[in-house]
Formats: sequence, structure tokens, C-alpha cells
Amino acid sequence: MNVFQCKPTEISPLVHLNPENGELTIEGNAIPDDAEAFFTPILEWLDEYIKNTTVKTTLNLKLHYFNVSSSKRILFIFYKLNELVKKNRSVVVKWHYVEGEDEMFEVGQDFAFMVNIPFHFIEYNPYVSVSA
Repeated sequence: MNVFQCKPTEISPLVHLNPENGELTIEGNAIPDDAEAFFTPILEWLDEYIKNTTVKTTLNLKLHYFNVSSSKRILFIFYKLNELVKKNRSVVVKWHYVEGEDEMFEVGQDFAFMVNIPFHFIEYNPYVSVSA
């Protein structure tokens, strides 16, 4: 199974899905004109991943903004990851949100309530750089 990647644009997020280490990252804006077309390849990749993975899965979500049609597809991603939980696989969602953006934090809580996946909420300041 191959790594799945999409470069970010003004309206679509960076997507990096690595089957080897279970690190799944979606970061940026998710406001594509056709959310279904954008997210379908991601959901199809996840279908294959779910069939074959044995590693711990970590979904890192660091979305700045997303529209209603994208939120529906993000929920579909959570539903797919929930299938791994049902198979007794380790899954965690790291929901990153900008410091003080209570609305984005609350949206993450709403998603967490809809699935049986542990969510870790990580507040960050976009104006502070992290040194390696």
C-alpha cells in the first residue's frame, strides 16, 4: 500500500497518509468546490488501509477552516477509523485548534461525541514557531 499525498492549496488541505507508521495528517483549509471529489480518494485509501493495517493509527487534524460539505466527509473519515476501533485496533485523533478559537474546539468535541475514538485536543499558537 502506498503513501497518499495531496499538496495544499488555498481551498484544500495538505493530506499525508502513511500506511507504514499509521500517521495520517490533514492540515489547512478544507473548502473545495467539490468536497465529494476531493475526499473520495482519501476515503477509498482508508478502505484499503482498514483492511490491511496492524499499526497504531494517529489522525492529526489541523484544520484552519472547513465548509459544511467538507465537515460531512471529515465525519466519514471518523466513521471509517471507528471501524478500526471495532477491530480492536489502536486509534487516536489529535485535534489541533488555534489558541482561543473555542468554536473549532467545540466542533472537535461534537465529532468526538459521534464516534468511539479517543480525541486529544491540542491548542496551539500559529504565531509561535516550533523549533526542531
